[in-house]
Amino acid sequence: MAKARSTTTGASVRARATSKPRSAKATARPVSKSAVRPRKRHHLLGFLAAIFALLALAGTAARALPADLQELPFVPIVVSATPWFMLLGLIALLLAIVSRRILAALIAAAAIACNGYWQYPFFYSADPLSQAAQNAVAVASPNTSDAYARVMTFNVYKGQADPQAIVELVRDQRVEVLALQETTEDFVKKLNEAGIEHYLPYAQVSSSDGVFGNGLWSATPLADPADDDVNSSASFMPGGTVDMGGQQIRFISVHTTAPVPGYWRQWKRSLDELGLMRRHTDTRYIFMGDFNATYDHTPFRDFLGDRFVDAARESGHGFTFSWPTNRATVPMFAGIDHVVLDQGMKAGQCKVVKVEGSDHAALLVTVAVG
Repeated sequence: MAKARSTTTGASVRARATSKPRSAKATARPVSKSAVRPRKRHHLLGFLAAIFALLALAGTAARALPADLQELPFVPIVVSATPWFMLLGLIALLLAIVSRRILAALIAAAAIACNGYWQYPFFYSADPLSQAAQNAVAVASPNTSDAYARVMTFNVYKGQADPQAIVELVRDQRVEVLALQETTEDFVKKLNEAGIEHYLPYAQVSSSDGVFGNGLWSATPLADPADDDVNSSASFMPGGTVDMGGQQIRFISVHTTAPVPGYWRQWKRSLDELGLMRRHTDTRYIFMGDFNATYDHTPFRDFLGDRFVDAARESGHGFTFSWPTNRATVPMFAGIDHVVLDQGMKAGQCKVVKVEGSDHAALLVTVAVG
């Protein structure tokens, strides 16, 4: 009997031992490829979120660099795209949320917040242009004896812009003061043939190299015209005084050095030279032209100081991207053309208009100097 029990027990143990592997094998499940793919996608999205967030923060932070560091190679180009880093930050934030990357989300949010803080004033004006000023420039024939004027600045791209289109724009927008950059003798001749003198008969054009120049055109006489008001190393910047409602306003056509390889330091120097104009407290200025700098560039803000203001930012119009216009695959992304006002002046009705033949858009602004 004891032997029988032992045999039975051994058989039972062997049965259990052999049954366990069968049970484990029966319950095993192969890993599904569809379950792996979401993990891989989340890793990829998380990686992109981190990269985009860091780029957005670095690009945004470049805006706060001191002027001496912004003259380093290619930094001016990065800074000119500052508003677009907000878009990159938003993409990074979305990817971070989807992939559940908290750190990347925080970095993206910081970049968006800083950029938004800096760009917000372009979309809000605490002291908008008066209705009287808007009505004054809306009539068929501009009143050149009041304190309001529609002004325009435009880089004609080495004289290649369409002169007839410029004259028509001056006529339709009732422009009273026009500043042009990169003019040539042939271009000025064609501009006269197109009829600019019918609307703006007074002009001052000057050239530092005898090839490309800058000019001012006015509906009323230009008092004390000068070839160069700034003594700039970049170009001759002609000036002339216009009577606006009994107030003498000195207009200057501006063209600074472009931030391109080999000229980074010269770019900053030309803006610093403009900054010296703040010392002339006995004259009220309006600068119009191609500054080759956006409001995000520290040297441009240094030029403004606590005296001058950027018309587009003052008006709350929003961004006035004006360059480039001649590249089919690249949108206008930089607002490097400006109308800069002296303290106490107001601006509104800012507008950019593309003109055939140039790599810039024309910038139009209504100003009130009273």
